[in-house]
Amino acid sequence: MIRLENVTFAYSEETILEEIAFTEEEPVITGLWGRNGSGKTTLMKLLAGHQKPTAGNIEVFGHSPFNNLDIVKDICYMEEDHPFSIIWTVEDALRFGRYFNPNWHQETADRLLKLFNLPRNKKVTKLSKGMKTAVQITIGLASHAKVTILDEPTNGLDAGIRKKFYQALKESYEENPRFILLSSHHIEEIQPLCESLVVIHNQKIFLHEEMEIIREKGFWLTGNQEKVEAVIKNERVLERNTMGKMLKVMMLATYSKEWEQIARENGLSVEKAQVQDYLLNLTDGGVLDEHN
Repeated sequence: MIRLENVTFAYSEETILEEIAFTEEEPVITGLWGRNGSGKTTLMKLLAGHQKPTAGNIEVFGHSPFNNLDIVKDICYMEEDHPFSIIWTVEDALRFGRYFNPNWHQETADRLLKLFNLPRNKKVTKLSKGMKTAVQITIGLASHAKVTILDEPTNGLDAGIRKKFYQALKESYEENPRFILLSSHHIEEIQPLCESLVVIHNQKIFLHEEMEIIREKGFWLTGNQEKVEAVIKNERVLERNTMGKMLKVMMLATYSKEWEQIARENGLSVEKAQVQDYLLNLTDGGVLDEHN
């Protein structure tokens, strides 16, 4: 379905992406995470056929998407702050989506308009940030495109609308399984939805793993400094925080019943780390030691 082989993209002698390689053969919801400037947007544009790689190969359903209308018609890419015409109403924006997406599902569009309480006749430029994002979500999900790419799909959404988006995406995927790529630099926003995760760091694929496995990585041990030091001997630590005689460390290891038992036996507390904190520390590549 999606295949990238040693993809490099450079602009004005600056390398944006270098030897990117990953494959998704089955319908799946995949997260794309990286810090600002990591190359996420460039990768999405390459997948959508908007740009051509400097080197390497990109295949969508066995063919390059660049300048290939037969492939691009099955790809819907809604970028962050999508450049809708300043004169368009919400209805005009949906008409645009319907025109460019042959698998358009009007029933889905109508349902999402109601769900997000979007006014059909209001100009998109007059909407709040969150409501503009909801328009983009509506087009992306109603497209029923075989490859659906949503850039920062929770940007500007309040907690209530975000919850509605989660449910709408799950229902859309269940009705029409396909490859959905969700990009965000706030992984906690999208990780509940993702089955796998691609992490870009230093212009390369740093990690491509099932989300279920990633969620179990990284946990905190907290307690008496001497006891913590004894327990973590020979283990890789991602972050250290000292507080007087107390020490709090983030472990690289997988959270497990064994670690819970070790913590109990040594009078330590143990808790899962947030995925965002784990990935930030992992991509930093070293131990952060903060003395409080």
